[in-house]
Amino acid sequence: MWLSVSAGLLAFAGSLLSLFRPAAVYGRETDELINAALAQDVVNAFLVSPLLVILAVLARRGSIMSWLALMGFLAFTVYNYSIYAFSIQFGPLFLAWVAVLGLSAFALAGALASAVPEAAHRAGIPSRLTGWVLIATSVFFTLLWLREIIPDLMAGSPSTSASSWNVPTSPVHVLDLALFLPAVLMSGVLLLRGRAWGWATAAGSLAFLGLTALPILVTPIVSLLRGSPPGWPVVLPMGFLCLILWAAFFRQLRLTRRFLRSGSRVAGRR
Repeated sequence: MWLSVSAGLLAFAGSLLSLFRPAAVYGRETDELINAALAQDVVNAFLVSPLLVILAVLARRGSIMSWLALMGFLAFTVYNYSIYAFSIQFGPLFLAWVAVLGLSAFALAGALASAVPEAAHRAGIPSRLTGWVLIATSVFFTLLWLREIIPDLMAGSPSTSASSWNVPTSPVHVLDLALFLPAVLMSGVLLLRGRAWGWATAAGSLAFLGLTALPILVTPIVSLLRGSPPGWPVVLPMGFLCLILWAAFFRQLRLTRRFLRSGSRVAGRR
């Protein structure tokens, strides 16, 4: 709990500073990267960081639903601050970003470790729809990123996404293809197979995917306010996907709550 709370509070303070002093934090970045980073800061400051603290406290008090959701918020924080730490030029928030990355990574490891004994008693919730949503979303983004990467490789040109941010390679592509999309895919497959780890990670995987979609929706607004081309075409498909992911997330939590209540009634009768 304390790792998660510390990460949330530190991330909140850093995001507010970035929003109020963007030139001091992002002054040496390209416009595209500044817009994306500020959109992340908006989502961090007004949604993820406060909920990270709240979910950690509720999970510590025994809320299973909060514990399941917390893993998704921690995964998003690890993902987000990996991008900050490796892609933003060295500056005043570097140590804060590294600290948030470390705190959230160890908190996520602890949450996943605690999933082993808990999940062994909770498997069996009917969640085939959730499993297929996770699989379909991970496959969709894998194909989407490869659609850009493979032509760039065949042409012998730099990465299109990396060039717009003036970084060697796209951190989004690296993190998604190497770690996070395979993890989401495995979560969906294990859920379809009725495995305990599938149940333990399904809600968190949906929360992670839903959170990663939010900054993409905020970026065009930030771009417009900063006088850059807003890129509105991405809003409609990403907004639709975001609705699907959050609907699946709340459905999964509702099924979990119903399952736990029915289990409690059975235990009470015994």
